[in-house]
Amino acid sequence: MSTKNIMVVGVGGQGNVLASKLLGRLLMNEGFDTKVSEVHGMSQRGGSVVTYVRFGEKVYSPVIDKGQADFIVAFELLEASRWLNHLAENGQILTNTQRIDPMPVITGAMEYPENLVEKMQNAGAKVDAIDALSLAEEAGSSRAVNIVMMGRLSNYFDFSEASWNEALLSTIPERYMDMNFKAFALGKNA
Repeated sequence: MSTKNIMVVGVGGQGNVLASKLLGRLLMNEGFDTKVSEVHGMSQRGGSVVTYVRFGEKVYSPVIDKGQADFIVAFELLEASRWLNHLAENGQILTNTQRIDPMPVITGAMEYPENLVEKMQNAGAKVDAIDALSLAEEAGSSRAVNIVMMGRLSNYFDFSEASWNEALLSTIPERYMDMNFKAFALGKNA
């Protein structure tokens, strides 16, 4: 099997690291050589955060270069657009439609770009966009956007529901399991 590359992007506080750990656990449980790398920007201040997940028969490096991401899972719309140049030719973007204003927008130095989904599609990207924030709130917490998006991503792989559930159980604290199982299901079925 050739190496597959997944980028998880968002802003600080959205649970990128937890989502990447969940993916890493799932892929290792499925028998793949898996590498996970975290790259933090100004995450404490709501800045860009990206994690790389690579898996296959043998993976030598955790880094995903431009044009190599088979999947980009974005927890925020502008972050999906920001990392578009990393998408492989036949890659897939899964994005939350939520907008979180970066500091230049907050200060009035810039405006949040409009029509980002359409712009990414016009650039040739396959985009699967859902309102993950509303689904997370329906599950019980706005903080579950990351798990909603993992549920959405699960539609693109042949891993069993039991495998995903096992990865969730081994990654998420028990007191949050019911909410996260619901968030995962809502994302999967959106």
